[in-house]
Amino acid sequence: MITLLIRRPVSLYAASVLRIGYGLCYLGFLLRELPHRDEIWGPDSPWTPALATRLFDQTGWFSFLTLSDSMVYFDLCYAAALVVCALFLLGWRTRAMSVLFALVVVSFHGRAIFMTDGGDNLILLMALYLTATACGRRWSLDARRTARRARVGRPGRWALWRATSDLWTQFGLARESLATALHNCGMFVIAAQVCLLYGSTGLYKVQGGSWQGGTALHYVVNLDLFRPWPALSALVDSYPLLIAAVGYLTVLIQVAFPFALFSRLKYVLLVMLLGMHTGIAVLLGLPLFSAAMIVADAAFLPDRFYRAAARTAHRALTRLKSRESMTSSPRVPVVPPRSGNSGLLRSDDDPVLPVGPHVRGSEQQA
Repeated sequence: MITLLIRRPVSLYAASVLRIGYGLCYLGFLLRELPHRDEIWGPDSPWTPALATRLFDQTGWFSFLTLSDSMVYFDLCYAAALVVCALFLLGWRTRAMSVLFALVVVSFHGRAIFMTDGGDNLILLMALYLTATACGRRWSLDARRTARRARVGRPGRWALWRATSDLWTQFGLARESLATALHNCGMFVIAAQVCLLYGSTGLYKVQGGSWQGGTALHYVVNLDLFRPWPALSALVDSYPLLIAAVGYLTVLIQVAFPFALFSRLKYVLLVMLLGMHTGIAVLLGLPLFSAAMIVADAAFLPDRFYRAAARTAHRALTRLKSRESMTSSPRVPVVPPRSGNSGLLRSDDDPVLPVGPHVRGSEQQA
């Protein structure tokens, strides 16, 4: 078991998808709330930094946003948070950026703890788990830099010293084994967290009378807080049998998902979960929560799926570029010579060129 844990890192592409997904989610979240940042996290928020600090004394939480009441300091922290999210998304110095990204999520989450929901809680947990994973080895600037160094094949002075030093070689092997073990444990914890989330949610719903009676979604779509499209909610509510069937199917999928991880049924359930979260984002107006859940579900897809998807996307992009180059390049019309006894090669735009016997003789000599 220990040998399997430290032999090779698993799900490197899935970890990269988690990094890209959650970095993009939180970057979009901060950009969306940019006009309202002071009302939510700033010094002029109804939940003042003093109240947040008093709550931190009881809960042991931390937020760098409460270190100062200055608006300039808050704007600098907000700009730094945007930069950290962007660099974490791109995979630049991912080890350090993952820790900073987790610090950003913890600080903003704790500063306005009473305004968070399930999506924020999931992103917080995943940000903490991703600090242990090697989420920058694929589809990142770090991976691109490593590949470029391997192609060049020019080791520096320190690299030559490391190659000739037996002590450094042993240290490198131990470091690689430790990083692999942390990555595998982190991915296992992420998978266990998602399974626990789905299983507990499904079992909790089973205990409710409205879910047992198939009327839970009827009450949900009639809540004013979750009606971004009232006409669409009314349309869905006009089909009671469909609402009851979707409610029962939702509970069944959530309860069955942890037990289907080691079978092909997992892929069918992932597709159904994708449809369910898309419906939640559109119908209930919870895009951040749905995006966080969809990204978490991506951890269960194997690396061969992501490699095949990357190859397919690369081929499609290559064909599109070649097609655009063919359509954009000018075409020179080829006009065949006219037959006749005049001995002239005539074109629409070119002048008349005589082709005499001396020209034919030179062609024969050539």
